[in-house]
Amino acid sequence: MRRLLAAIDLGTNTVRVLVAEADPATGLVPRWADQVVARLGEGVAGRGTLAPAAADRALAAVRGYRDRARALGAAEVLLVATAAVRQARDGSDFVARLRAEPGIRPRVASGDEEAHLTLLGATWGLGGTTGIVGLLDVGGGSTEVLVADGARVLATASLNLGVVQLVERFFVHDPVRPVELAACRAYVDGRLRDEAWPRIRPYRPATLVATAGTPTTLAALDLGLCAYDPARVQGHQLSLLAIERLTERLAALPIAERARMPGLEPGRADVIVPGGVVLGAALAGLGLLTAVVSDTGLREGVLLDAVGWRPPFAPTSG
Repeated sequence: MRRLLAAIDLGTNTVRVLVAEADPATGLVPRWADQVVARLGEGVAGRGTLAPAAADRALAAVRGYRDRARALGAAEVLLVATAAVRQARDGSDFVARLRAEPGIRPRVASGDEEAHLTLLGATWGLGGTTGIVGLLDVGGGSTEVLVADGARVLATASLNLGVVQLVERFFVHDPVRPVELAACRAYVDGRLRDEAWPRIRPYRPATLVATAGTPTTLAALDLGLCAYDPARVQGHQLSLLAIERLTERLAALPIAERARMPGLEPGRADVIVPGGVVLGAALAGLGLLTAVVSDTGLREGVLLDAVGWRPPFAPTSG
């Protein structure tokens, strides 16, 4: 039975919303989507708690999206909070504020749950996957990596390694200095080597699907889009060479100049550089030359999971 539902992805950097008709047999028919950079996780890595101003920004965005979703007729508003709320010592206090808001069903997703839901949304959006596939979700407060065979998840790794944290840790100067970029790359390579690759590499994924704001933004820049076009970004083949060149080019520009580039959404100018580092390191670490970009991910996965949709694809192995 088709239902009109809304999903809010309350991320460390961005708050995203999707209102869609959801059906367990056919999937989604999107009706409205939006996103805003609220930077909920600003300073969480160093301070350990949510900044009051950041929490207020995120809550204001959530309220606005809830109101619009209900005006559109959404029967439920399902909110999933991710790394910033998981990591903050006062995350439960913020969740209590969300629960006090009428018309919102909030929950905090674990890293593994976030990866599974993102896989569901990306698989639906790409029309399925073939063979052993890796998935990379580069977030503001964490990075999720998994490997799957069809809809069957074989292994996951959730790293406390997000682009907001990397900016705060490595990038002091504007523009980024080469030594800062090199230090960030070495750190990311080491974290992936120690925490992700022992679980992921044994399955030898032949394809890497990349989702979230970093790969979609880099895809838009690679395509030379003047305005973001999800239809063109979806499924774009983003090469390791293009990622490395774009990351170097963006790092060499002052943040204000980056922010004026067509295709770069407001609020992403500082975090796109560390995002490119993570994406490039993941591809290189898996020995792959190209990532498949998915514009769909966690929001779609939340709605698909709510109605029980599963991909109609059989695994290639027993």
